[in-house]
Amino acid sequence: MQVSDMFRKMRRFKQQITDEECKQILIEEPRGILSMIGDDGYPYGIPLSHWYCEEEGKIYFHGAKEGHKIDSIAKCDKVSFCVYDKGYKKEGDWALNIKSVVIFGRIRLVTDTEKAKEICTNICRKFTDDEEYIQKELNNALSRVQCLELIPEHMTGKLVNES
Repeated sequence: MQVSDMFRKMRRFKQQITDEECKQILIEEPRGILSMIGDDGYPYGIPLSHWYCEEEGKIYFHGAKEGHKIDSIAKCDKVSFCVYDKGYKKEGDWALNIKSVVIFGRIRLVTDTEKAKEICTNICRKFTDDEEYIQKELNNALSRVQCLELIPEHMTGKLVNES
């Protein structure tokens, strides 16, 4: 069975957005919800800052080296990640139009220190262009950070009008 056969097609396909629009949301938006299988099989979703590396087609995160997230990933590397934009209103309309992206894939720990530095630097740049601050953060915290690499297997996006 091919990977693409394992995932459902979008039911409301007329709302589907292109892969390019999905990638743009991943590039521009700083946060999303990473969902895993948590303790006792309960879903565990947490908000995380991310960096989408367009050249690699992978999504990267950073966080603590231990905790519920790391324990969940150790038990099952299958995850989903959801990101949505700020939305917009059409003139004279109250309803928000929101584009969202859902990715299914496998996640793993990043063990290479130089890659971790690249990931943390790029995540910081989503929030500030103050290079002095970024270097200070890297010097103070990089050794305590665990980076994660999400390798997408399936991605869909859609535009929803909240009316």
